[in-house]
Amino acid sequence: MYKVSPVFFLSVLCCAFCVSVPESVSAQDVTAIRTLAVVDVLNKTIVENAVVVVTDNEITAVGANATIPPGATIMDLSDQYLMPGMIDAHTHVTVTSDFASNNPILNKSIPYRTIEAVAAARATLMAGFTTIRDVDSEGAEWSDVTLRDAINDGLVIGPRMQVATLAISITGGYMNNEGLAPHIDVPHFGSLADSPEAIVKTLRLQVRNGADWIKLYATGTSSHVNLENMEPLPQFNDDDIQLVVDEAARFGKPVAAHAYGGPAAHAAVDAGVRSIEHGMMLSDETLDLMVEKGTFWVPTITVYFPTETGAELTERQAAITASHRRVFGRAVEKGVRIAYGTDAGWVPHGDNAVDFAEMVEYGMAPVDAVRAATIVGAELMQLDSEIGSITAGKLADLIAVRSNPLTNIAALSDVTFVMKDGVVYKASE
Repeated sequence: MYKVSPVFFLSVLCCAFCVSVPESVSAQDVTAIRTLAVVDVLNKTIVENAVVVVTDNEITAVGANATIPPGATIMDLSDQYLMPGMIDAHTHVTVTSDFASNNPILNKSIPYRTIEAVAAARATLMAGFTTIRDVDSEGAEWSDVTLRDAINDGLVIGPRMQVATLAISITGGYMNNEGLAPHIDVPHFGSLADSPEAIVKTLRLQVRNGADWIKLYATGTSSHVNLENMEPLPQFNDDDIQLVVDEAARFGKPVAAHAYGGPAAHAAVDAGVRSIEHGMMLSDETLDLMVEKGTFWVPTITVYFPTETGAELTERQAAITASHRRVFGRAVEKGVRIAYGTDAGWVPHGDNAVDFAEMVEYGMAPVDAVRAATIVGAELMQLDSEIGSITAGKLADLIAVRSNPLTNIAALSDVTFVMKDGVVYKASE
């Protein structure tokens, strides 16, 4: 018999943004889940015929010999593999995949974008991603904070979230609203700061309004990449990058740096950012520095391929994706801490498992790809004491798939069961 929360039934009947979640939703006291096997991401193996015991929202026992407490509710997943809830460490819930052709700042209100984000959060959770790091509201102001808090308060369903609000960029660089007549003054997709004083002011504003992370655009967009030498546009000098890291640290906030490569990426790592986003052109010297400093890399692979199925790569896409493949392989060889992230928003929400196949094709073992989306992502977000593995004492974030993901990475695209914080949101029939 399945233990299914009221949220699950409501989500079947209503779209996510119409769901009214009770103020207090709690799991039954004790549940025992029988599995075909548990994926042990810490030891890179599986534990066959294991039982996982959940008490309230906490895992209290795991193993083939785990004792099922008297009176526990039994859930039979004995034909499925149970693994930790997955983590997408690079999302944009206020963005939809028609972003390029349907400018959301010009064509959508912020309340509408917030409702879209509610739907995105639900799709993400149902895909088995129980935690996300949302790294820029893309001009939707504090909608990411609002959604994070609404999920935490039980108003809507979605993954647990850490958010970065409005990312810091420069005039003429990334996140500008371009292509309009110069006299038209409209909001931009990020917070543009062109001096140390402006950087400090906007960073403090992000903190005041609820940011968990500070996002910095250390380099420009892919259109700014010089294809002759594969150098991206550096957007800030070394002192400005260090200022961002130091000012964020005063508030206890880590920094995520959008950095394709070049001197700006190296300076960001040297300054102490916690993660490099994208990084398709990282040099060996920068990768070595990342290993030395323990910097995480979130590569976001698929987003740089054409969105149309079967479409040929442009010259720019071909150069960027070829570099990405080479750098990814080097990073794996060197032991860079790679966390899973997709740039969801540009990639449709709910398709968050899209990068796993590319990571394996680029040279990562399936077990390490699974770890990138579980324990490594948890370490990046400093949540590894709470989530990221099926371990007694951690929160009951659990998903099930039909086959062994350590030998068949495609299994992660077909999640049949989702439990977050001890509550079931999806269960196979």
